[in-house]
Amino acid sequence: WRAALNQSYLFLGIQHAFRFATEPSTRMEMNGPFFSDYFASVGNLAGWRDGDEFYVNYVGHTLQGAVTGFIYVHNDPAGRRLEVGRNKQYWMSRLKAAAWSAVHSLQFEIGPLSEASLGNVGLRPSEKSNHPMGYVDLVVTPVLGTAWVVGEDLLDRYVIRRIEDSTQNRLIRILARCFLNPSRTLANLLRGQEVWYRDDRYLRKGPRP
Repeated sequence: WRAALNQSYLFLGIQHAFRFATEPSTRMEMNGPFFSDYFASVGNLAGWRDGDEFYVNYVGHTLQGAVTGFIYVHNDPAGRRLEVGRNKQYWMSRLKAAAWSAVHSLQFEIGPLSEASLGNVGLRPSEKSNHPMGYVDLVVTPVLGTAWVVGEDLLDRYVIRRIEDSTQNRLIRILARCFLNPSRTLANLLRGQEVWYRDDRYLRKGPRP
């Protein structure tokens, strides 16, 4: 649990660092009273849409959910080496990952260290929306994020493994693992492993003990 929490906090820090680096409105909103603005921002949560572009809500947050899902999977001794298939253990593992992703999403959107508290998203109407704090991200992140996790598991088993079986070229194997499993790649980086790392097998040959 400690490792999973530390990796999630690191990812959360990266997300907020990106927000502060790229969003002038986030930096500007840090000047007001912290707690009253935070509670007012959370209280304005309403509706489905939040005014963000399609790729932000349905691609960016999906990837966020997949990364946090893999953070859970990587730190679950019972689930990290399971292959996608018709077995209860695999699907229970990924449902738990969905729950972890949902908690991280809740924290990122409206938690104590969130968009609502650090930048007061939702406090005031924006140019894009009258209520820029909507439910879309809270739902999309864990639901589509978990679907993305399963999709990467499918690609890893049925596409990446075939590529590895067909070549011993180290670069090709690395590229296949990284580009066909981007969220797993970032989650590997967050846990201090090589970006191409797999818990069940080495890069060149053979299963891990």
